[in-house]
Amino acid sequence: MRTVDHKIGMYNEVISQAGKPDRTDKHKRIYCFSHLQVPVNQLVEKMSSSHSPTSITRRLEGKVALITGGASGIGESTARLFVQHGAKVLIADVQDDLGKSLCQEFGSPKESNISYVHCDVTSDSDVQNAVDKAVSRYGKLDIMFNNAGIGGAAESGILDCTKENFKRVFDVNVYGAFLGAKHAARVMIPAKKGCILFTASLASVCCVDSSLHAYTTSKHAVVGLAKNLCVELGQYGIRVNSISPYALATPMTRIGLKMGKMEAEELISSTAVLKEAILEPEDIAQAALYLASEESKYVSGINLVVDGGYGLTNPSFGMAMKSLFA
Repeated sequence: MRTVDHKIGMYNEVISQAGKPDRTDKHKRIYCFSHLQVPVNQLVEKMSSSHSPTSITRRLEGKVALITGGASGIGESTARLFVQHGAKVLIADVQDDLGKSLCQEFGSPKESNISYVHCDVTSDSDVQNAVDKAVSRYGKLDIMFNNAGIGGAAESGILDCTKENFKRVFDVNVYGAFLGAKHAARVMIPAKKGCILFTASLASVCCVDSSLHAYTTSKHAVVGLAKNLCVELGQYGIRVNSISPYALATPMTRIGLKMGKMEAEELISSTAVLKEAILEPEDIAQAALYLASEESKYVSGINLVVDGGYGLTNPSFGMAMKSLFA
């Protein structure tokens, strides 16, 4: 007795031999269904399930990921996507209520593939504890996503910059990323495999705001760290990459702009090169998914820019011309 799976294979083979079916090929399909002698509802149900996202796109099945800054924004979207694709995820953040609330969406802590740990990335012991917890809870660490970051205080220019703000931004964005990579490497080197990711910024590629000296410098440093680590850790089978997004209407951005989500998205889209699309945290999560998956098994040392082409432009001349002829 032929199984439904076997008959689906026969159906696909007949269709391929008959040529790619279109709307006029329904007689070919009817022939195939009747020839295979299987109830259509069983065949359709089986084919639908065999092509469902859970069966063919769980790209991180069996992987363990630690995401700093994972309670909101890009980190939250990435955590959700990683779990959807089969990973076990540990969120590390200082936003305890948001982190715990996110985990509760996935069920009880004992049964869930996602958990939370309080972690200030500027604290060596906190980051070490987060990495150790990922290993003790899930048995290993495959993916370290150093995503935590801050924009810093608004400053009008270099003369207005303070040592305190500059140091605070570097402590979180650079030192925090360094600690994450260091402690991840500690457990990945013996395993001879792993993936370390960093959230950088378009500010590491081009001048986005000439007054954001601390933030811009910190993101250049993150990209430099990623490239250096790529060379050092490659001998252990560890891939290292960074992602540089264009502006997003994340909670951090909205606070800085003092705008709601829709208002911030409209402002960002008005300055974008690529129109008819809005860059969202989920898009950066998809970039992280690619770099964390086996699909990028030989990709290391890149700074993946997700900016819709913005970094290729210099709008100054066009703005000057518009002003001249306005």
